[in-house]
Amino acid sequence: MRQTAKHYASPAPLAPDLRSADERDKPSRNDSLVAQLATMTGGPVGDHALIGRVRFWTPMRVMFALAVVILALSWGGKAPCIQQTAPDADGVVGLDWNNGRQYIALCYSDTVPLYGAEYLNEGAFPYKKQWTEFGADGKPQVRYMEYPVLSGLYQYGAMQIAKSYDAVSEKWDLPGALEVVLYFNVVALGLAMAWLVTLWATALLAGRRVWDAALVACSPLVLVHAFTNFDALATAFAAGGLLAWARRNPVLAGVLLGLGGAAKLYPLLLLGPILILCLRAERLGEDEDYGFGSTWNRLGPLRTGLAAVAAAAVTWVLVNLPIAALYPRGWWEFFRLNTERHADPDSLYNVATSFTGWPGFDGPLKAGETPSILNLVSLLLFLGACAAIAWIALTAARRPRVAQLAFLVVAAFLLTNKVWSPQYSLWLVPLAVLALPHRRILLAWMTIDALVWVPRMYYYLGEDRKGLPEQWFTGTVVLRDIAVVALCVLVIRQIYRPAEDLVRREGVDDPVGGVLDGAPDPERPWLPTQLRPRTSKALVPV
Repeated sequence: MRQTAKHYASPAPLAPDLRSADERDKPSRNDSLVAQLATMTGGPVGDHALIGRVRFWTPMRVMFALAVVILALSWGGKAPCIQQTAPDADGVVGLDWNNGRQYIALCYSDTVPLYGAEYLNEGAFPYKKQWTEFGADGKPQVRYMEYPVLSGLYQYGAMQIAKSYDAVSEKWDLPGALEVVLYFNVVALGLAMAWLVTLWATALLAGRRVWDAALVACSPLVLVHAFTNFDALATAFAAGGLLAWARRNPVLAGVLLGLGGAAKLYPLLLLGPILILCLRAERLGEDEDYGFGSTWNRLGPLRTGLAAVAAAAVTWVLVNLPIAALYPRGWWEFFRLNTERHADPDSLYNVATSFTGWPGFDGPLKAGETPSILNLVSLLLFLGACAAIAWIALTAARRPRVAQLAFLVVAAFLLTNKVWSPQYSLWLVPLAVLALPHRRILLAWMTIDALVWVPRMYYYLGEDRKGLPEQWFTGTVVLRDIAVVALCVLVIRQIYRPAEDLVRREGVDDPVGGVLDGAPDPERPWLPTQLRPRTSKALVPV
């Protein structure tokens, strides 16, 4: 008999689909920090709530809304640096960077001075335009655009848009501004969209722990550094590459990581963890179906990883080749500058110099002299760290997750490198969220890292203008590095104690693993004993 409305016990007909995503992580119930924050929005989710049935305010849309707010606040933090002066006697206005305003207001962004320093204001094409600078020794040096190809072309495209709008606004009497201000806003809009892509990909990679990605949306590092430089472009490609790998499309993953490497080199570092984990999963000499799907099931994990590496290499070459062929000196400028530059103020090498007076590995250097020993030491330290991470990956009783190794490799690169520009910390944000989803720990590190910006700016201001001594800045750098090392220790601990890994609960293996997710973990008798798991039988996913 057909029921009518009066036969229902509930005020309205029951929903036709009563499924609930109960396996989804519920931070308002299992995380004390989130539980306290949830009191502002009605309290923790109920015991009998239907999870995943909300039509509009899905987790992704909530995090997008939060990210837009944080990005807007980040733009507001840089806004004092795009304010203009009053007209002078000739009616000319310019940016108000008088009396160190960019440091006092904590609003400095590389994008603003680079507009003139790299002659984008003249419409110059990157890598073609050259200019002469004079070093501290008074010797001239020919300079070019100092960024990788995609970052340089992004700046060129933003410049063209800014100039086009400036021309249109003048012709049609539309709201206008200084050309450099228009340029900054165009750059910021593109970087904001890139960070939203980073958030989107990270949320999908988080799987049942989708709310972990809220830290990508609300990170203090995003608040401070989203528009400090162009690094959000690389994080978007890196996160997209990992998502493609997780969805078992190694060629697309390689293409995206190759594009990321053409914007900033760090996305290429992610290929190392993928390849070493594929090596661990390989069963040489065994003719078995790995169960990876129709396309890759006959190749095996190692050749699948090599396909991603090959795709990344081809993509990087194809992007770089036209510029390298047409403007070889301009294309090489990025590599030349990184070879010749000395230890940056926020590197561990400069920290040692700051507190001890140590002259560095190369001793006092003149302008233009290459710190050859420092370059070699930095490279050897990084390679040694990579070797240690590879040993951990091969000898752990259970195969580590891709995100865990990716975080360790990028963190090792930053800690051992002679340059750690403040915005580089954005590289770690999505990787840390996926590798170690302990919200309070991550929030503490992000806050420490973001606050380094304050003494940095007042150190650059100079003591003669009531700035801070160098040691105030380098001291906070030490705190940041200790925090990052502590995160690495926790990640390694969970690699060796997978039962403590929050991601691997509820029968999950590796959401970012792609062909490695849920795959068997063989003993690999073809490897030396020192490179095999420490147990006689490799663990299988629980």
